[in-house]
Amino acid sequence: MTRELRRSLGVFDAVMIGLGSMVGAGIFVALGPAARSAGSGLLLGLATAAAVAYCNAMSSARLAALYPASGGTYVYGRERLGPFWGYLAGWAFVVGKTASCAAMALTVGAYAWPEQAHAVAVAAVVALTAVNYGGVQKSAWLTRAIVAVVLAVLAAVVVVCLGSDAADAGRLAPGKDVSVGGVLQASGLLFFAFAGYARIATLGEEVRDPARTIPRAVPVALGLALLVYACVAVAVLSVLGPVALGHATAPLADAARAAGASWLVPVVRAGAAVAALGSLLALILGVSRTTLAMARDGHLPGALAAVHPRFQVPHRAELAVGAVVAVVAATADVRGAIGFSSFGVLLYYAIANVSAWTLSSRRVRVVAGCGLVGCLVLAFALPLSSVVAGAGVIAGGAALYALRRRSAAVG
Repeated sequence: MTRELRRSLGVFDAVMIGLGSMVGAGIFVALGPAARSAGSGLLLGLATAAAVAYCNAMSSARLAALYPASGGTYVYGRERLGPFWGYLAGWAFVVGKTASCAAMALTVGAYAWPEQAHAVAVAAVVALTAVNYGGVQKSAWLTRAIVAVVLAVLAAVVVVCLGSDAADAGRLAPGKDVSVGGVLQASGLLFFAFAGYARIATLGEEVRDPARTIPRAVPVALGLALLVYACVAVAVLSVLGPVALGHATAPLADAARAAGASWLVPVVRAGAAVAALGSLLALILGVSRTTLAMARDGHLPGALAAVHPRFQVPHRAELAVGAVVAVVAATADVRGAIGFSSFGVLLYYAIANVSAWTLSSRRVRVVAGCGLVGCLVLAFALPLSSVVAGAGVIAGGAALYALRRRSAAVG
């Protein structure tokens, strides 16, 4: 018997989950690679990523209000474009976000105990899977605490950097090193840090009054994340400059040290670990809900569609996702995960924008069209290795769908 999930999240909880997904480890790790690509055009890259994210968020919010079920764009693509496009969106999301989960788990290990990063990563996955198993409301409470800690750490970095003698506003202006390709590649990498607003949509079946809650929560969460990212990027860039920032392995810690606040470095390291935990918590939530939706439609084993009779969560999907992420985190390297994840997620949102294009509102179509173009441009502006790997995995998913359909037709 298929059970429905419990609707227990209000606007504040939804905003916190979305904000916790965005204001997480992305800001601690994405600024360096983005600065390496964009140089002094880093802030232009951030603005471009934010603009694409806004279009995607508005398309997702409109669709989530119409289809308040677990699965996000998997559901929207299925309902508006047909089963194949829904499946492809779900496949891109699950694969891309599984890579993100592993990257976030490894980030926890790298900051908390570098010598045992893989072991700590696996332990983090197990612990947060257990939290999610106990119910989405518990996850929302933990996310609130994590967001509060991370925002406090980021605020300290901004205040220290901007108030130091090392800060130079001249480092913020775009120079001769800026190129269109570099800015677009940086935007694609920075999109990794913005993509968490989708968690609100993928939890649509657990939101109270989704037609009102989701359209309100998504832009609020995205706007707050952009404000935080802009302040942090300006502060760090003004202290380190684009060259030093591009070569920094721990940009915020390096900026605090350059600003003469060595005492803040261990605080930043702890904040990065907590932020990665917050991102990992929300990522596991989103991937398990999309897995639930795909299992309900037969694209994944039907056993994964079970909902716990007491906690009313997709417990088997959560355990399966946790197990896969734990294996990847125990064996993989965090390098390259951002680009691979961004490629899959940008294609996921491309399908969301095409789905929104089918709605009758002219305003929605304009936003969806801009979002679609932005997603495709940023996806193929990513490093070549990320594009090749991502395109290969997406093509593999499409081939599996075709084989399944053929087998069903023969049977």
